[in-house]
Amino acid sequence: MTASSVEQLRKDGNELFKCGDYEGALTAYTQALDLGVTPQDQAILHRNRSACYLKLEDYDKAEIEASKAIEKDGGDVKALYRRSQALEKLGRLDQAVLDLQRCVSLEPKNKVFQEALRSIGGQIQEKVRYMSSTDAKVEQMFQILLDPQEKGTEKKQKASQNLVVLAREDAGAEKIFRNNGVQLLQRLLDTGEADLMLAALRTLVGICSEHQSRTVATLSVLGTRRVVFILGVENQAVSLAACHLLQVMFDALKEGVRKGFRGKEGAIIVDPARELKVLISNLLELLTEVGVSGQGRDNALALLIKTVPRKSLKDPNNSLTLWVIDQGLRKILEVGGSVQEPPGALTVTANSRMSASILLNKLFDDLKCDAERENFHRLCENYIKSWFEDQGLAGKLRAIQTVSCLLQGPCDAGNRALELSGVMETVIALCASEREEEQLVAVEALIHAAGKAKRASFITANGVSLLKDLYKRSEKDSIRIRALVGLCKLGSAGGTDFSMKQFAEGSTLKLAKQCRKWLCNDQIDAGTRRWAVEGLAYLTFDADVKEEFVEDEAALKALFQLSRSEERSVLFAVASGLVNCTNSYDYEEPDPKMVELAKYAKQHVPEQHPKDKPSFVRARVKKLLAAGVVSALTCMVKTESPVLTNSCRELLARVFLALVEEAEDRGTVVAQGGGKALLPLALEGTDVGQTKAAQALAKLTITSNPEMTFPGERIYEVVRPLVSLLHLNCSGLQNFEALMALTNLAGISERLRQKIVKEKAVPMIEGYMFEEHEMIRRAATECMCNLAMSKEVQDLFEAEGNDRLKLLVLYSGEDDDLLRRAAAGGLAMLTSVRPSLCGRIPQVTTHWLEILQALLLSSNQELQHRGAVVVLNMVEASREIASTLMESEVLEILSVLARGKEGPVTRAAVACLGKAVEYGLIKPNQDGQ
Repeated sequence: MTASSVEQLRKDGNELFKCGDYEGALTAYTQALDLGVTPQDQAILHRNRSACYLKLEDYDKAEIEASKAIEKDGGDVKALYRRSQALEKLGRLDQAVLDLQRCVSLEPKNKVFQEALRSIGGQIQEKVRYMSSTDAKVEQMFQILLDPQEKGTEKKQKASQNLVVLAREDAGAEKIFRNNGVQLLQRLLDTGEADLMLAALRTLVGICSEHQSRTVATLSVLGTRRVVFILGVENQAVSLAACHLLQVMFDALKEGVRKGFRGKEGAIIVDPARELKVLISNLLELLTEVGVSGQGRDNALALLIKTVPRKSLKDPNNSLTLWVIDQGLRKILEVGGSVQEPPGALTVTANSRMSASILLNKLFDDLKCDAERENFHRLCENYIKSWFEDQGLAGKLRAIQTVSCLLQGPCDAGNRALELSGVMETVIALCASEREEEQLVAVEALIHAAGKAKRASFITANGVSLLKDLYKRSEKDSIRIRALVGLCKLGSAGGTDFSMKQFAEGSTLKLAKQCRKWLCNDQIDAGTRRWAVEGLAYLTFDADVKEEFVEDEAALKALFQLSRSEERSVLFAVASGLVNCTNSYDYEEPDPKMVELAKYAKQHVPEQHPKDKPSFVRARVKKLLAAGVVSALTCMVKTESPVLTNSCRELLARVFLALVEEAEDRGTVVAQGGGKALLPLALEGTDVGQTKAAQALAKLTITSNPEMTFPGERIYEVVRPLVSLLHLNCSGLQNFEALMALTNLAGISERLRQKIVKEKAVPMIEGYMFEEHEMIRRAATECMCNLAMSKEVQDLFEAEGNDRLKLLVLYSGEDDDLLRRAAAGGLAMLTSVRPSLCGRIPQVTTHWLEILQALLLSSNQELQHRGAVVVLNMVEASREIASTLMESEVLEILSVLARGKEGPVTRAAVACLGKAVEYGLIKPNQDGQ
């Protein structure tokens, strides 16, 4: 019983493998192994699993499975060959050649083994030649770089570039590493010369990239603290290069923690997790170190944001986050609460406090339970109290600034901090201070508190009059503009609900006009003008404000210029304002019956502004496009600041989707770089944001030439986002647009078709061929027919026991001409390249002759031609099928078509009749026709 089950599972696995379902084949082989099989069967099953992993490009597992097969049967030549293939892909050529030599000794006449051995021998010789030639080059390059006589020469510059290029290849990086390279690079770093430091850091990136043991050795030689503190130098380019190196080091260490390395790679590593913590500990120390540049502090925060929180909440291990909270939360709060005025204060940039807020928010979101969150709250509150209670006025300012930082990040912690005794009272009191820096801190805290539900009613009651007073009486624009934003925030509390207005008629328009005036004033610094954008982000919930804003060309130009400036904290506000202007937030028309019920129950029913109707929105989009919104969005997407959060990415994706809604606008979006900007938005961010960006990509791919929209290698990056739209959680429109876009891509090249197949799109496309909605069904059929030009898909149609061919035949007889055209085109192509399918057409349905006759008699020339090609392919495939066709009405139809006007249909009909004559099934007329 067990033996028969094992054999059946093995056969099932083999069939799945032939059909291209390698995951399914793996499952079948694994189930067979679990049944307790003989050593011989174990060898076969492990060998088969190795073949699956080779196809899935998981070469580590392919090697492991082949090795298990060889353990059971040392003479298993197939297992030896598969292990050699895996080892070759892993770059372990010396081991691969040993397996191939064993294969040749077992089967000396096997040409495949002989050719593989010759190929790998050539690779080894080339590698030896390359390695020996680079020895002298590496030594020469370091001599030039460390020679004091060569200072600033072109020769030195070329040597540094060559070193960086050499380190990008793994063989070159290994050669530098083994030739005392890290110690020599340390000497370059010691020079303090920016150019040499950049060359050293970029070379170290190559050495450490995806290599855990070299990373640990490099940190050991250079010293972790030293590497981290290069971030803090004043030179911006050097700081960024150090940031890149540290990111590469983090990736190498984390990869090792997650995967583990076998053999030589892992031999010198005791505990990569410890090295990771040492790096993070030094980054936390850097945050509060006096003398560190603001840029360096921002880079350290950016690294912590990327490195510490879990990538996915499905990962149960958040121990690194908990460790950072315990060890470094106070340090992060110190940056977030920094006030620039006191002597000896930390050097921060305009973006430092926002970066600290983002990091705090990420850490808080990574917590799993109430106890962990309570610990976070306790640490924050203790820190704020330590400044608020014992440090005088300066301490109170620090405490309030810290509360502002929390309100912009983990707002739950910010709200709790506001409730601490005396905090809100101090904020109100300091708003009346005569010192500008004190007023700034207090007003900003008031603004951030105004957006929080718990505090909004308190501030509406107590803060509005204070903000109005500050706005009217203050002589300083920096104070007036912030007070105005607070009023804007309170005035927009109703959101897009036209019926809920906080202020008198016309007040929001006046506030918006003043915001636009400040935004356009070049004499005000960017940090202050940012607040004008914040105000507009709130006020543009009002459609009247939107209409006036898009008419103001100067304001739009100033907004886009500010979005490109160093003031990165403005990005979210700019994106929010554009989402409001384009109405690209999610809005569903309320059910009329539910509205009636709500009115009957005296519940509030939101109302849409008359100027938020589609015609107004389209007009606003046109004006934004004319003002250059796409180039501004493109610049925003390119920024590497932590301020470009996933939420911000989602807002940008929403705006892009609104901009490409109309087909005539898509050319403008593409011409200004919109296609390129959408790719990173579709691959990173919130699920909603990625879906919106992917849908925008689909719209562009449908109506424009994909090869021009996404030139070069970029076109292959589009496939994955488009395939993501085929999932069932996406809307019907998103499914349809993805299918249309994939159809276009599948018609371009075999490499693109292979990419679509590799992304496992084929089963999903097949599923949509059964969809009830005729447009989705038609699009899926068209896509499948284009994909059928690929060998893998043809194999699926040819595999036994599936209904794929039957579906195409039946669809060729449907009433929908467009669906018939797609299905008949697929049949024509498949029967041309796979003659074996011709013999199966009569088996799939008893109506096959009627369907072919209907195609041949169609008034649509395209359908008629496709039907004629299918019939010709069937006639040429075998005499038996041709006989069946000639005994039916098809003969008469072909005779009529053959006498028609010269064209592809006539030629196909003549060819069919000629083949029938050749078979002896019919005879030509007396005139030879």
